[in-house]
Amino acid sequence: MAKSNRNSAPKAQEEAIKIAKATQRPGQNKEQTKLIAKGIQKGIEEYKKQQKEKARELDKTLKKVKRSANEKLEPEVIQQEKIVYRQHWLPWMISLVSLSLLALQFAWSGVSLP
Repeated sequence: MAKSNRNSAPKAQEEAIKIAKATQRPGQNKEQTKLIAKGIQKGIEEYKKQQKEKARELDKTLKKVKRSANEKLEPEVIQQEKIVYRQHWLPWMISLVSLSLLALQFAWSGVSLP
């Protein structure tokens, strides 16, 4: 972590100096400008820290949401609906009645089956 602070410090310092010089007032000496630049640099670094923290928190919440979404989907995939086929009784009754009538017709007509 110390390395990243060292790398970001010169960038923040350069930005702070540019901002301090841009807002410098007439009659302001170099020491005052340097103090203002230091304050601006600290502000920039603090802002970057806050943004990193926000990004981490956002990543954590996104991971939690993804985990919960995956956990919710898995049980639904495992559970399968049991399909029960029910047939209506009417076609079966019609078939039985017609076959029984056909058998009675053969019996009354006297035709023998081979």
